[in-house]
Amino acid sequence: MASIHTVTEAQLPARGALIGLDVGTKTVGVATSDPDRKLATAVETIKRKAFRADATRVLALAAERNAVGFVIGLPLNMDGSSGPRAQSSRAFARNLARLTELPVMLWDERLSTVAAERELIAQDMSRARRAAVIDQHAALFILQGALDRLASASPD
Repeated sequence: MASIHTVTEAQLPARGALIGLDVGTKTVGVATSDPDRKLATAVETIKRKAFRADATRVLALAAERNAVGFVIGLPLNMDGSSGPRAQSSRAFARNLARLTELPVMLWDERLSTVAAERELIAQDMSRARRAAVIDQHAALFILQGALDRLASASPD
């Protein structure tokens, strides 16, 4: 089994789709990247039940997309400290890592939901529709941020 510790950017495979997760108390937003890691795309919002059921769905989505790793949003406070939400995301990452060989990376996601909300408002999306997709769009922002960072750190 994989280590229960999360990996760094350098420990992710060089190529292959990644799954981005925005882990909340009621939902998990899911996004994926293309194998070349240029673009993140929103996938779905999982309604939280129990960890095992949530993880089973996340792992199924990863398998469907031949993913090679996970990027989980770490909701740090604005001063960089960890609060209850960050601790919950770390616990989700540790528990997920116990169930898969795929690497799990935590990504600072401060303001990702705010950015996603602004984008959806700019698209003139209704409040009801925004509520239905906000978590997967937050996952998209988390994953796209990681993809952009990985691309800028890449030696090619």
